[in-house]
Amino acid sequence: MRAFVLHPDIKSSPSRRLPEHGLAEAVSLAAALPAMEVVGAEVVRLQRLHPGMLFGSGKVEELAARFKALDVGLVLVDGPVSPVQQRNLEKEWGVKLLDRTGLILEIFADRARTREGVLQVELAALSFQRTRLVRAWTHLERQRGGFGFVGGPGETQIEADRRAIDDQVIRLKRQLAKVVKTRELHRAARKKVPFPIVALVGYTNAGKSTLFNRITGAEVLAKDMLFATLDPTMRAMVLPTATGGAGRKIILSDTVGFISDLPTQLVAAFRATLEEVLSADLILHVRDISHPESAEQSADVTDILATLGVNKATPMLEIWNKLDLVDGSAREALATQGAQRNDVLAVSALTGEGVEALLDRVSQVFDEAKTERILTLPFSDGKRHAWLHAQGVVEDEAQSDDGWQLSLRWTARQEKQYRDL
Repeated sequence: MRAFVLHPDIKSSPSRRLPEHGLAEAVSLAAALPAMEVVGAEVVRLQRLHPGMLFGSGKVEELAARFKALDVGLVLVDGPVSPVQQRNLEKEWGVKLLDRTGLILEIFADRARTREGVLQVELAALSFQRTRLVRAWTHLERQRGGFGFVGGPGETQIEADRRAIDDQVIRLKRQLAKVVKTRELHRAARKKVPFPIVALVGYTNAGKSTLFNRITGAEVLAKDMLFATLDPTMRAMVLPTATGGAGRKIILSDTVGFISDLPTQLVAAFRATLEEVLSADLILHVRDISHPESAEQSADVTDILATLGVNKATPMLEIWNKLDLVDGSAREALATQGAQRNDVLAVSALTGEGVEALLDRVSQVFDEAKTERILTLPFSDGKRHAWLHAQGVVEDEAQSDDGWQLSLRWTARQEKQYRDL
């Protein structure tokens, strides 16, 4: 299908990213759909949004002529489009229109492979669809209420459609609840065998799957494409030691990539998948350091992690990936900058550069020396008590008149985090 991409740049609501980069990302999203040919793309600068048409009437007419000349069948608007705006623009242009959320849902629907992934995408799509039921029908009144002609209108078509969607949503949520239960059982089983979980997170196309394959030897699909992989993958692996022998065993988890303005329906639907990040002992935040908006992408990932409720006490390392795409002087500057920070490692998942140092650093996180300590905590300090248990540092616990008597075994890092609470 021939598609045209529009990126509205609204003066009244400034974004943290350049509109040209936003347009480039939207084109990449469109290219991620199968059998999609992007024949044109444009940043449309607006003083304000027009409630009925999104764009001004002159711009709508100008675009209509261009779409006709290019034989465009689908227009992708990189931003939110209201149901009324969508209906009006489709009527004016004679094309199918998708906004950013609709486009991401289409990509997810195409990529979901597991039963769980399909359910999650279907739930997100229905939640989105429910908000877009507009009065586009002439047969709104299905029946009359009351007796004879004095009754008011009965159930309308829009209400019937909404009810049908609600019934479907309830059914999907029940099925997903079983998936969540299964995941919880798996997590509980993993906790009995104390292998630390290391979760890879990052912006879509940052190279998480390539790094995952490089470290574990797995064959997860890795392509230069947005949302190449959706379904989470976990692999057990053994970390190397300083002497070159086998070290601690860990479980590495590859998760779905994030994106700016990720639809809230998707965050909610994929929560079962993303909960692996919540239970992680270490998070590796993979960044595409060669991307011109790497800092903005990093901020988007941080926002989504905060939305998910990731514990701030969970240690996190920043992995500056795609070093092989960075030129000489910029590369040296990045290496110097990374060397000054203890939580940053510069790597190239494609060539393997820096991966050994990354594994050594992960080993250090889990091999920190632990000290034992007896602590008395008053019953009023429930927050710290819960934090200690969440960290898994409580070896034994008893209650006295003064509060909880706790036997702890923790690292210097965990002790500092406890003091900072």
